[in-house]
Parts: sequence; C-alpha cells; structure tokens
Amino acid sequence: MTARIIDGKAIAQEVRAEWKLRVDALRTRGMRPGLVVIIVGEDAASKVYVRNKVKACADLGIYSELIELPADTSEDALLAKIAELNTASHIHGILVQLPVPKHIDGNKILEAIAPHKDVDGFHQTNVGALVSGHSKFPPCTPSGAMKLLEKCGIAIEGKHAVVVGRSNIVGKPMALMLLHKNATVTLCTSKTTGLANHTRNADILVVATGKPHMITGDMIKPGAAVIDVGINRLPNGKLVGDVEFESAKKVAGWITPVPGGVGPMTITMLLANTIQAAERTLQG
Repeated sequence: MTARIIDGKAIAQEVRAEWKLRVDALRTRGMRPGLVVIIVGEDAASKVYVRNKVKACADLGIYSELIELPADTSEDALLAKIAELNTASHIHGILVQLPVPKHIDGNKILEAIAPHKDVDGFHQTNVGALVSGHSKFPPCTPSGAMKLLEKCGIAIEGKHAVVVGRSNIVGKPMALMLLHKNATVTLCTSKTTGLANHTRNADILVVATGKPHMITGDMIKPGAAVIDVGINRLPNGKLVGDVEFESAKKVAGWITPVPGGVGPMTITMLLANTIQAAERTLQG
C-alpha cells in the first residue's frame, strides 16, 4: 500500500478561490475585509509566517496591515495598539503573532482582542463557543485539517480519531472538532503510556507534538488518514513533520506531507475567518 498524498497547497488554492467570490461580493457592497497582523520582535520564523499571511490577503483582495514592533515594546503599548484596532471600523480581524517576548503576557494580549475580531479563535469567549459547538472563529490550524479531510472525502462520523498533542492551539480544538462531527475521539500526549496501542487503532490520526518523526509507520493502522500538523527543522536545515513520512506512507491510506500539507490551510482558514467577520458586520 502507498498512501495518497493530501496536497495542502492545491486544496488551499481551491478553497481560497471559493472565498474570493465572497470577497468580491462584499466589495460590490462597499465592504473590503480588513486584517491586521502584529508581530513583536525579530523571530525569523514568525516573520516568514506573517509575510505569507499578508501576501495571501493581497491575493484575495483583503485589506491588510502589518504592524512590526520592536522586541522591547511594553505590554501596555501593545495593549493600547490592540484597543485602538478594536474600534477601527475598517479592520475586521486582529492577529498577534505568537510567541511574543517573555516580558509580555501572551494570554493577556489574546484576551484584549475583541472577540468579534479574534480571527485566530483564541479568546476565551471563542474557545467556550467551540466547546459548545457554536464557534464563529474556529482555530485556523485544526479548522484547516478538518477542511482537508472534507475535501478528500474522508469519512469522520463513526470513525475512531486519535489526536496526539494537547495544545490549546491545535490538539484540544482538533479533538473537539472531530467530536462535533461524531467521531469517537482519543486525545493523547507525547507522554501517553503505550502510545502506539492508541495510534494503531486510529482511522484518523492527527499528530501535533512538535517532536520530529515521533510517529513511525509501525504505529499506524493500515489505511488510516494521517494528518501531520508538526513542522520541525532538523540540524541539516530540512523541514520535517512529527510523522516519519517514508515509513508512514507505506501504511497509511492518506497522508499530509510536511511542508505542503496543513500549513497552507492554516492561512486559508485565517482568511476565511476574516471574511466571515466582515460579512457579520454587514449583517449587523
């Protein structure tokens, strides 16, 4: 068996084309969706992610602003900037690129963003809505993973899904989204005893631990759909996922590559959340 590769780049382009039609419709009504991305400091990886987001906005006709602040920016100054953007009528989404410098309380920053502009879905109001199954802003990475499953026609209802990783950004919301689609969900961590016993039972396996090549082919159920959310840079500079791709693709039925799998969909769902925020503004 050789797994079918889930081409995140191609699917992202398809989904973005669908959302561009909604941007065009908004602009005929005098509304242009607007997104502000704030980055504090000089983290090289963050700068790459941020620029990719800004470019993606331009491609769809979304207005975007990139605010780059020095690493010594005070917490109060950042909070003041967010408060200003919360009241800006031309801005529908606010994103603060994580991580922020250590002297800034990241949780306080995320909570300062108005819930109706929290396109990352990290505000406690939106997290609570996700738990109840009524989220307006599902977190972008797990939302992108769900879209990949949908576009590939991979059944979720009634299936056993195993999520490895319990972060607030990916693992926990991913488990909830799968649960809302009527999967039976097992949530594991990198420290789960007998982890392979769980992963080998997964019809859908989602891995988000930040540990390169943690999941190998012998830990995967034949025919399973494997969604690798990890992205790690090895000492030789190569980017790899949390799943050992070469051994996994010989067992899995479907698998995402790294890079080119979940990553493009994360940005796509950020755009989708921003567009929906603009649409809600018109709806009142």
